[in-house]
Amino acid sequence: MGNKVSLREKFFGCIAGAHIGSAMGAPVEGWTYEMIEEKYGTLDRLLPYEHYNNGWVREPGTTEDGIERQKLMITAIIEKGDRVNAEDVKNAWIKYIKPESVGMVSEPFEATLLAMAKSGIPARDIGRYCDYSGLNSFARSCHPIGLINAGDMGAAKEDVLEVGQLYQTTNSRGLQWAVVTGVAIAAATRPDATVDSVLGAIYDYCHPDIVLCELDRELKRTAGCKDFRELRKAFDSVYNGRGMPYAASYANEVVTKAVCIFRMVNGNTKDAMIAAVNMGRDTDCIAAIAAGISGALTGASSLPQEYIDQVDYATSVNKYTNSQRTLRETADGLYNAWLNRVNKLKKYVEIMDY
Repeated sequence: MGNKVSLREKFFGCIAGAHIGSAMGAPVEGWTYEMIEEKYGTLDRLLPYEHYNNGWVREPGTTEDGIERQKLMITAIIEKGDRVNAEDVKNAWIKYIKPESVGMVSEPFEATLLAMAKSGIPARDIGRYCDYSGLNSFARSCHPIGLINAGDMGAAKEDVLEVGQLYQTTNSRGLQWAVVTGVAIAAATRPDATVDSVLGAIYDYCHPDIVLCELDRELKRTAGCKDFRELRKAFDSVYNGRGMPYAASYANEVVTKAVCIFRMVNGNTKDAMIAAVNMGRDTDCIAAIAAGISGALTGASSLPQEYIDQVDYATSVNKYTNSQRTLRETADGLYNAWLNRVNKLKKYVEIMDY
């Protein structure tokens, strides 16, 4: 994988991969890969797009609802300077979600969850009232939970299952699949991490029945795929749901595809992003996970500067977003929160080691 990547740059790679990947995949979200192929050949650039039929044509590089979800977690972590729980993130919802953002940068069901948060209901109870407990709502956005627990996969798993209760039922399938994302990112930040060690951490920490049976099956079945065109065809016979709400957005499908992409591209952040946005179906979410895990392993050196600049510009002119931090400001805010957490632990050890 070339030169050693610093932890700070791994944080940046994870955030840049997730945010840019989401922005690149959003214009073709829900398309079949045949439609993407016919219109773009290989999609490898940031495009304008519209969501929710609300008349707002977004600047190329504009992120979407999953990243808005993530930004609120990031703000909670930065403000606390440490790991967060569901109550911490709920308070960030109440404080930072703009009234005008509903229907513009968030899914309709999230307005209901916000209303419940404002009612004073305990944060861990809110996800019980989401109709879509198997969705990738949290699996595609829990990157900050993996980063604040950099190198600590057990804590990442605990926090995913804790904070994720804002969105989904306790210990639900959606949250068990979100553990894959959190654990993989925490594992990828380790100084000696490799693609194999990240996959090994997933096998060590994730649910053997809900997650590992399916993920292991698909990793073995797609082991011979050399590029995303082979990979997406291989998935056709397994993931092809239609006719129900969010049919392409269930966490088992999206996370499995992302992990298989990560393995196939050997953790290269740009290659993971391009493969994901050309997969069809839930392209932005697949890209957020595949490129986010890859970025946590190899950093952002493979990403063109023009991608980074365009996403930063689009964020600066997005009046609906919950945070206008640049990618670097976002990643460094999380990195500094991690440093704060570690320094507190060091001081605790000094006090208690007598």
